[in-house]
Amino acid sequence: MDLASLSPLTGGWSGETFLADMAGERSVVRIYARPSHRGDAAHEVDAALLRLVRGLVPVPDVLEVRRADAASGLPALLVTSFVAGARGDELFPTLDAAGLARVGARLGDLLADLAGMPMLRPGPFVDGDLTIGSFGAIDGLPAFVELHRDRLTGFSRDDLAGLRTVAVDAQALLDTVTRSCLVHSDLNPKNLLLDPDTLEVTAVLDWEYAHAGHPYADLGNLLRSERDEAFVDAVLSAYASRRGGDPASVLAMGRAADLWALIDLAARAGENPVADRAHDRLLAIARTGDTSAH
Repeated sequence: MDLASLSPLTGGWSGETFLADMAGERSVVRIYARPSHRGDAAHEVDAALLRLVRGLVPVPDVLEVRRADAASGLPALLVTSFVAGARGDELFPTLDAAGLARVGARLGDLLADLAGMPMLRPGPFVDGDLTIGSFGAIDGLPAFVELHRDRLTGFSRDDLAGLRTVAVDAQALLDTVTRSCLVHSDLNPKNLLLDPDTLEVTAVLDWEYAHAGHPYADLGNLLRSERDEAFVDAVLSAYASRRGGDPASVLAMGRAADLWALIDLAARAGENPVADRAHDRLLAIARTGDTSAH
């Protein structure tokens, strides 16, 4: 493969993901040039995840997995098929209420499929066999708040007290579901490709943060910023019809599960716009006691 012939792709992993066109066949090349939280096995974990969900969730085909070559200095590569489609973050703003409801129903079903893929216990994937590691000794959201409290800039003593109360209540809710499942962990419109005509999901991209975790984590992630009523109602109705419960209780569970990500992001405010928005939202939650505040 002539790396110099690759064309950069925008979005997701800009600067590391490229389009290759060889003999009229297009593919996508992910170059693992930068350090990953998964270490040297990052490309193998990503490939294993795509193979695991293939046929259950729309994802690209894995065409080639190449380890880093220290002698030549070439980084690890993952080559997948090219999937046509419009990125969700570009398509959603063009849709009317009916279109958003159609997409929402399909994503609710997709989330239900992921939530139904069981894992033995929560933890990160550490190798190409999808061995589950450990998140450490943090036991629940209240302890997670304490771990991050010194980095939650702008939180007063009262704000932290409010956040602790929210965390206790949210953890009690999450504890009513004891099983673990596959979690994409970054399932939002920018990581979705859709057919702009049929609104079918053609691919779920960027499994970099996937892990074994709580069945409502991806639901909370998707609905963190997407607030259109038609879209949200359709997602919740589809999910509830597959996994049980009513839309209101399903939403409450998703909001509770998303607190883990919000706390982690809020503690990194100032690094990027996503972290800044998470900080502001978490502060609103702490001050109102409402996990839907924003």
